[in-house]
Amino acid sequence: MNAEDFLNGQVLLVDKPLDWTSFQAVNKLKYKLKREFNLPKKFKIGHAGTLDPRATGLLIVCTGKFTKKIPEIQDAPKEYIAEIKIGVQTESYDTEKPEILHADYSHITEDFIKETLAKFVGEIEQKPPVFSAIKIDGNRAYDLARAGQEVEMKSRKTTIHYLNNIEIHLPFVTFTVGCSKGTYIRSLAHDIGQSLGVGAYLTQLRRTKIGEYHVENAQAEILENEFRFENF
Repeated sequence: MNAEDFLNGQVLLVDKPLDWTSFQAVNKLKYKLKREFNLPKKFKIGHAGTLDPRATGLLIVCTGKFTKKIPEIQDAPKEYIAEIKIGVQTESYDTEKPEILHADYSHITEDFIKETLAKFVGEIEQKPPVFSAIKIDGNRAYDLARAGQEVEMKSRKTTIHYLNNIEIHLPFVTFTVGCSKGTYIRSLAHDIGQSLGVGAYLTQLRRTKIGEYHVENAQAEILENEFRFENF
């Protein structure tokens, strides 16, 4: 690979680490590419679909002329492996905020959990989490929420294509979910908890696919300091 290759356009598959924002990952990669290939200051680079800091897995980064492909990639269906914890909730619907509203889940059976999950397959109405990057009157929802302001999120339609590979080790439930663009797995976890009647939140999330791209093909070392891009 040389500078011209990255300017003409590349699709780079990143396995995003835990607690990195998507913005941080792209900035780190941009810095490394500019340094190693002496790319221009206004070198184009961007990601095709935000991944939450508390999630890991596939982050697709496009460079140069291929940044025009970002909307097309973002529209592709996604796949995740999710773990939820039932009988408790958090304000952020994930591990960012502390646990609240503990509930007794001793009456919840495995069959009831599977029946409940099945109800979410298909087109559903979903409210994005308050702690999300959605803009409200020009401000990020999570900025408003962290400032203590009340935020009203509007529900939207999304599609769950499949929900399988269910493993139950109460209070934890793990599953694979395939979904359309714009689906919030944190909200799905919260809504599953509400449907169960005992609450739930997302404890782990890993994105495995975006369209034809798979995390197995991602460069695990791409954000490491010693990586030199020989494999691209």
